[in-house]
Amino acid sequence: MAQRPAYKTGIVTSFMAPADLRTIVHVDLDAFYASVEQRDDPSLLGKPVVVGGDVRRGVVCASSYEARKFGIRIAMPMAQAFKLCPSAVIIAPRMSHYAEVSAGFFAILNQFSPLVEGLSLDEAFIDVTGMGSLFGNGLTIAVAIKKLVRERLGLVVSAGVAPNKFIAKIGSDLRKPDGLVVVQPGEIQEFLRDLPVSRLWGVGAITEAALQSFGIKTIGDVAQIPLELLSARLGRGLAQHLSALSAGIDERPVSPDREAVSISHEDTFERDERSLESLSSGLLQQADRVAERLRRQGLRAKIVILKVKYGNHKLVSRRKTLSLATADGGMMGKTAAELLQLVPSISSLGVRLTGVGASGLVPADESDFLKKERQGQLSLLGPSAEQVQLSDALLQRNHGERLGHTLDSIRDRFGSSVIGRPIVSKPK
Repeated sequence: MAQRPAYKTGIVTSFMAPADLRTIVHVDLDAFYASVEQRDDPSLLGKPVVVGGDVRRGVVCASSYEARKFGIRIAMPMAQAFKLCPSAVIIAPRMSHYAEVSAGFFAILNQFSPLVEGLSLDEAFIDVTGMGSLFGNGLTIAVAIKKLVRERLGLVVSAGVAPNKFIAKIGSDLRKPDGLVVVQPGEIQEFLRDLPVSRLWGVGAITEAALQSFGIKTIGDVAQIPLELLSARLGRGLAQHLSALSAGIDERPVSPDREAVSISHEDTFERDERSLESLSSGLLQQADRVAERLRRQGLRAKIVILKVKYGNHKLVSRRKTLSLATADGGMMGKTAAELLQLVPSISSLGVRLTGVGASGLVPADESDFLKKERQGQLSLLGPSAEQVQLSDALLQRNHGERLGHTLDSIRDRFGSSVIGRPIVSKPK
């Protein structure tokens, strides 16, 4: 790998720029899931922690930096991770808990700008252009965010500050963990020049191999190639995209209205499952986990997604748009079970994994505005069949959500495993 420019040695101590100069901060919680587990259980500090599913058939969701030293990475089979590090501490993911911590993280970010674009539970862009009179320059804001996250959440953030999203994202990645890199406008070419082409968005393993096959190894190399020659090798669209990025050009805005990331929960079974009854029962439990996270974040979902992986690893999915947005696990589980009926070859191929997801997320206090409006428009002849059906659905949904909130309170007081739906075959 090419040498990094010498000036990138950590925190930049000065950042002088006009107040109206575009300034983007990218922030990323380091090893998020694993760091939360180490924070909650200090005995795990300094140990290789792997958050993931069953050791035999699951995959790695997250790994601490101590585990990464053994080569353990996200999405690696757990069996492979265990071979690389037999002493690793294996912890089952607690997605609802991570979502709660994430809410605290984003609450901090929103203190500094209304323009916050969340990319996942632990990662976001913030446009702090023009915020200098309130909070200081980009460096000052990044330092303040890192300090608040450490004090309030007990976690560590890496940050990049730059004139655009592409450069800021690279900056936050370069000095993990607990990194802070600032790139000023006049430094962009020097900053990018010696970085490998794999740092360019859109360059995966295949494209990287193609570029290296004709001698292009760094971003600086891409910047030197005429666009027509690059187009002949990669196609016009990709060539234009990479050429612009190699010059440090990225005009994409920070979009605070970006749809929230979907929420999902999945489990890998110890043995391939062929019983629809057993699978449907497991889907109800998975839907409950998803619904709990929706309620805790004040959200409802318009779409329920079913994910099924066969014993031969082939993956299929089905989805349904609901007539009424919901955070009721019973309603979501029933919908997932209905979608399961549409999945072929379950008994013959067997199922190694199922998952329930929620998308089309909307704030709970806004999701029923039009529904209530329609419900209130009664004719002189009395309620229509549609209004009666809508009223019944609202009552059923609201009853299910009230029950869910009660269960949430019980779990908060006595532990997450104290109460739940009975299942026929427990996933591991």
